[in-house]
Amino acid sequence: MNKNELNLILQEGEGYTIEFKENVNSDLPKEMVAFANSSGGRIFVGITDASEIKGVISSNTLVSQIQDFANSCDPQVPVKIEHYENLMIIHVREGLNKPYRCAKGFYIRTGANSQKMTTREITEFIQAEGKVRFDEIIRDDVAYENYFVPEIFHRFLELARITRTMNDNAILQNLGVLVHRNQKLYFNNAGLLAFSEQLSPHLYFANITCALYKGTEKVTVLDKKDYAGDLISNIEDAILFLKKHLNLRYEITSLRRKEILEIPEIALREAVVNAVCHRDYFEKGANIMVEVFDDRVQITNPGGLPKGLTPEKFGTLSVCRNPLIASLLQRANYIEKMGTGIYRIRKALAKAGNPEPVFDCDAFFTVIFKRIPQKMVDGKTTTQETTLETGKTTLETGNTTLETGNTTLETGKTTLETGNTTLETGNTTLETGKTSLETGKTSLETGKTSLETGKTSLETGKTTLETSPKTTQEKIINLIKENPRIARKEIALLVGLTLGGIKYHLAKMEKAGIIIHVGATKSGYWQIIERKKDK
Repeated sequence: MNKNELNLILQEGEGYTIEFKENVNSDLPKEMVAFANSSGGRIFVGITDASEIKGVISSNTLVSQIQDFANSCDPQVPVKIEHYENLMIIHVREGLNKPYRCAKGFYIRTGANSQKMTTREITEFIQAEGKVRFDEIIRDDVAYENYFVPEIFHRFLELARITRTMNDNAILQNLGVLVHRNQKLYFNNAGLLAFSEQLSPHLYFANITCALYKGTEKVTVLDKKDYAGDLISNIEDAILFLKKHLNLRYEITSLRRKEILEIPEIALREAVVNAVCHRDYFEKGANIMVEVFDDRVQITNPGGLPKGLTPEKFGTLSVCRNPLIASLLQRANYIEKMGTGIYRIRKALAKAGNPEPVFDCDAFFTVIFKRIPQKMVDGKTTTQETTLETGKTTLETGNTTLETGNTTLETGKTTLETGNTTLETGNTTLETGKTSLETGKTSLETGKTSLETGKTSLETGKTTLETSPKTTQEKIINLIKENPRIARKEIALLVGLTLGGIKYHLAKMEKAGIIIHVGATKSGYWQIIERKKDK
């Protein structure tokens, strides 16, 4: 402390980190815990509230009294006492073991005042400091056996590659989501979120809301879905919603194709997983929002950056607001490595040539992906449009081939009739023109030759006609081998036929016992029936 600094402090008066006290009294512990619960500060003893220096007589007794006040707080508040001229300056650091309280209660610094906290404010303060984590709270108000869904849990074990060498309850306890208390089993919030499919009314706020808007503002809603399943199902449903409403183009090589989303799926997936993993579940008035606009995709979750993570360190350090949830997602391979999600988003966008994402870290955490217009790119039609034209051309080529086969068949039939006529003429000439026996024989041979030619042409026409459906069926079989879950529309596009034509061929192949469709129309798959070879 020096004279200039003291004069400046007197001019500015009391503030968030400065408190004046004319003397030491019973209110001193209140100021100490308020600074310890906030960002620390200094208490100037010997200065009035009006910034007038009265001074104080320093003594060992007074120093001991100040130290006793600090030690009487719970936990003890570490202080350092400085003497400057006729003043005593008590330095209070920000506490490491918040919250601190004195005999009068819990206090926090609000502007230039020390404000007593209400019960609700104390609860929110403890939550904000990370002393109580939402995912670790035991739900003894929920009957575990009524909400546990074994199918969801077993799917998780498969994703995590965990062998079921123990019973389900033992594995759940080892995962840290099931506890044994008073001879009963209870989920904590992490277990309830991960392995239950009916979250309402207990965790109604944990939904993911997805919305598609017309234009760039939240005015006209074209599609909206609320997903209230388990953690992993909600993530997958949100990704499917995005894939449904974002532009998709294809790169096709031969019969293989590669789907390319306008915004890389890996970036979208990381953003959704990040929202589920790091949202503030204590905030019950807001859901995770996945919103699609004409010019952007916006993914928002309640809760800004976790305590201890500054905007400068964002993207380089990992601070888990919900460590149990993060652990489960990491086991299921939804999180590759802690602290790499933001890096992976940026890397995926850069590789695809997309603009940088925009992050907003306030009371809510938001990531914004800018969309690229898909109609024209550098004056050229998109791959999606090119693929459509290619499909149309292939379809026209197939129709032309079929018509050529029909023409060849008709030609063969005509040639056959000509051959029959010639043969009859030759027979007539043989009967009526004995003098031209050799000529008749020659005509007969000519007729036979024409007949063979006609038959050959007829077979050629039939072969040509049969080539198209046979080739079509072979293409269909190859596509099913590559992707048993391929849709009828995709088969039609890749083979080059109409949807009706593909349905006809598929029905014919099913009737012939070549293929079979297993399961529902949309979620099922094709299976090729292996025929046993004759011994």
